[in-house]
Amino acid sequence: MIAPRTVRRAAVVAHGRAEALDGALAQVEALAAARSVELVGEEDDSVDLAIALGGDGTMLRALHRFLGTGVPVVGVNFGRIGFLTSIAADGLEDGVSRVLAGEYKVFDLATLALTVAGRTHTAINDVVATSARPGRMIELASAVGGESIGDQACDGMICCTPSGSTAYNLSGGGPVITWGLDAMAITYVAPHSLHARPLVVSPGLGLSVSNLTPDVPVTVVVDGRNVGELPSGGSFSVDVGREKGLLALLPEVTFFTRLRDVFL
Repeated sequence: MIAPRTVRRAAVVAHGRAEALDGALAQVEALAAARSVELVGEEDDSVDLAIALGGDGTMLRALHRFLGTGVPVVGVNFGRIGFLTSIAADGLEDGVSRVLAGEYKVFDLATLALTVAGRTHTAINDVVATSARPGRMIELASAVGGESIGDQACDGMICCTPSGSTAYNLSGGGPVITWGLDAMAITYVAPHSLHARPLVVSPGLGLSVSNLTPDVPVTVVVDGRNVGELPSGGSFSVDVGREKGLLALLPEVTFFTRLRDVFL
């Protein structure tokens, strides 16, 4: 856990549709003015804190935007789930006031480093390999630490961080991993097998994946964004990354309170 800093300047990252925010931006502007906090746009990273107004997509965009800058991101949930958010929409006034007063804590979130087609990408939540042709199964050969873990016919594979373990990975039957761990979960999507099971690996081992499907390319997706396509014989590698996302939370909010509030 990282100590918070005094908030003098804050950036706002807002959902693309203003009507979805129900006047929240104006509320944040008024709260910032009352505390003499300067508000700026998301293009400015010389800030003490970023405030994300939206759901999971907005949180991911904000965490990516401020990755490597030392700026933590706090979320106000205007989405359906908003697992990484700390403040409910109807608690905006109290929650944002407290955060602007410095009443928050900061968790560092593990990332994944993906290399595909000679380019490196960073994932906050997950890297997903899936069939480029809907309805077609693919066959993947996988190795961890250079050691084969077998070939698997499936609909795809999810590699996720702890923060991403409660997203697509959870829906696919993968393990839930608490924030703060440096680890990667590997979960097959609809494996054609009675024995395929999720696997959690530590940093430094690395996962390499090759497309063995003779006639179907594999699409590689990072946090919901297509970043590459593997032809038959193509491969990618992914490991726990060195960069950390910084997540700001109200003091009483924990991984387990979010787990209960969202899923129970």
